Amino acid sequence: MNDARMGSSVNRRGLLKSVLISVFAGSSLPALAHHGWSWADGEQMELNGTIQQVSMAPPHPTLTVKASDGRVWRVELSNPNQTARSGFTAKSAKPGDAIVILGNRNRDKSKAHMKAVRITIGGKNYDIYPERIIGAK
Repeated sequence: MNDARMGSSVNRRGLLKSVLISVFAGSSLPALAHHGWSWADGEQMELNGTIQQVSMAPPHPTLTVKASDGRVWRVELSNPNQTARSGFTAKSAKPGDAIVILGNRNRDKSKAHMKAVRITIGGKNYDIYPERIIGAK
C-alpha cells in the first residue's frame, strides 16, 4: 500500500474512533447515569408546593415546583408512555396549581431534585410508579 493510501486509511480510522468515542462517552453515559433509581434516596418524602412549569419532553417529563419554603424543585416523572398511563398528560396541570408529590429525593441533599412515584393535583392521584408507593391504599 502506498503512503498516501495508508495515511488516508489511518485518518478515516482516527475519525471513526473519535466519532464513536463522542457518541458513547458524550451522550450515552450521562443518559445511562441519569436513568434508574441509584441516585435517589431509598426513603420517600412528601413535597407540597406550586407548579411553576410542566415539561412533557423525553426522556422524562418533569415538573418545576416551588415548595412552601420557597425552594424550587425539579421533579422527574417516568418516561412519557408510563406517565400517560398514570393518567397524567400535559393538560393535567398548569403553572399555579397546588401539588403534593410523594417520591424519592436525590441522595445529594444539596440538590432540590426528586423522582415522583405519585403526584396529587386537585385531589386527583396520578400513580406514576404504583409498585413503588410505600404504604399506599
